Amino acid sequence: MAADDDDATAPAELDRGTRGEEEEVAAKPLLPPPSAASTAAPAAPESLEELDRRYAPYARRDAYGPMGRGPLGAVETARLAVAAAVLLPLRVVAGVLVLVAYYLVCRVCTLWVEEERDGGEGEGYARLEGRRRDVIVRCGRALSRAMLFVFGFYWIREHDRRVADAEDEDLGKSEYLERPGAIVSNHVSHLDILYHMSSSLPSFVAKRSVARLPLVGLISKCIGCIFVQRESKTSDFKGVSGAVTERIQRAHLQKNSPMMLLFPEGTTTNGDYLLPFKTGAFLARAPVQPVILRYPYKRFSPAWDSMSGARHVFLLLCQFANYLEVVHLPVYYPSEQEKDDPKLYANNVRKLMAKEGNLILSDLGLAEKRVYHTALNGNSLPRALHQKDD
Repeated sequence: MAADDDDATAPAELDRGTRGEEEEVAAKPLLPPPSAASTAAPAAPESLEELDRRYAPYARRDAYGPMGRGPLGAVETARLAVAAAVLLPLRVVAGVLVLVAYYLVCRVCTLWVEEERDGGEGEGYARLEGRRRDVIVRCGRALSRAMLFVFGFYWIREHDRRVADAEDEDLGKSEYLERPGAIVSNHVSHLDILYHMSSSLPSFVAKRSVARLPLVGLISKCIGCIFVQRESKTSDFKGVSGAVTERIQRAHLQKNSPMMLLFPEGTTTNGDYLLPFKTGAFLARAPVQPVILRYPYKRFSPAWDSMSGARHVFLLLCQFANYLEVVHLPVYYPSEQEKDDPKLYANNVRKLMAKEGNLILSDLGLAEKRVYHTALNGNSLPRALHQKDD
C-alpha cells in the first residue's frame, strides 16, 4: 500500500515541482543580480564587433566610431580643429539669434493673453486662434527651417506620397475629410523635432521643467506642448497617456488645433532599424500621419544613438554639410478592428513604415540600449537596466 501511495502522489508532486520551476523561471530577471554574478566564473568580455552585431540598431558606423570616440587620422583631426575654431562659433551665434527671434515673436503674440492650465498638464497657449496663432505657426516653421540651415541642412529632400491614388477616390469623400490627429515618426536624432516644426509645427510631450527654461519655455507653450509632471499625485492628474489621447482627439476633430508629434519607438536608433511601437499614439482611435526620416552621411552621422548630447552637438556643428531625407506616407485610417485593438493598430503602422522606408524591424528596446551603452563605457551590465531615463 505504501508503494501505491507513493505512486499516486508522485504525479502531483511532479506537477507542483514543474509549476514551481516554471514560476521560478518566469520570475527570474533577464540578468543575474550582482551577488549571483560575482559567484559565477567571469565571462570573457564581448568584442566591439560582437556588441555591434547584437545591438545593431544603436551601433554607429561613421568615421567617429562608437560613442564618437573612435581614432581619427591626421587629416580628419585637422579638419575638425579648423571647424571648431571657425564654423562652430558662427553657428552657435546664429542659432542663438534664431532662437531669440522666435522668442520675441511668441512674446508679442501672447501679450494680454492669459495662459491656460489643465490640472497636471499645462495647456500653455495651445488654444490660441486667429492672427496670433497664424503668426506663431508661420514664423515657427520659417525659423525652424532657418535653424536647420544653421546646423548645415542646406537642402532637405522630401518625398510626398500623401496624394491619394485614382482608384481610391471611390471610397467616399467622408474619409478624406478626417484630419489625422497625430504625426507618427521614426526617431533618429534630436533634430527630428526641428524638422517637424519646420514642416507643420506640431505639439509634443515635454517635461514640466522645460516650461521654466529661458526662451525655450515660452516657445514650447506657444506651440502647445503637453507638460508632464510625472511625480504629481493629484486626483486630477490624467497621466501622459490620457493627456496625449485627449489632444490627439482634439486635433482630429478641430482643424485649428495643432497635431501631436509622437515617436512611438520611445528612443532613438541609427536610422536603419525600426523598434517596437508603444501604443500611446494609437489609443485615440484617430487617423495618423506616418513620416520616415533618414540622415545620409559621409563622415559624421547625425543619428543620436550612442554618444552624449554635448559631443553629438559639437560634432554636428563642426560638419559643414548635413543631409536629411523625408518620406511622407499617406494618412493611415484605422479599421474598426484596429480602433478596438491599439496594439494591432501600432503594429500595422510599424510594418507599413518599415516596408516603405526600407527599415529593418528589430525587437530591441530602451533596456537593451542601456546595456549596450554601459558595455561601451566598460561598466558592469546589470546597472544599465536600472538607470533613470533622461
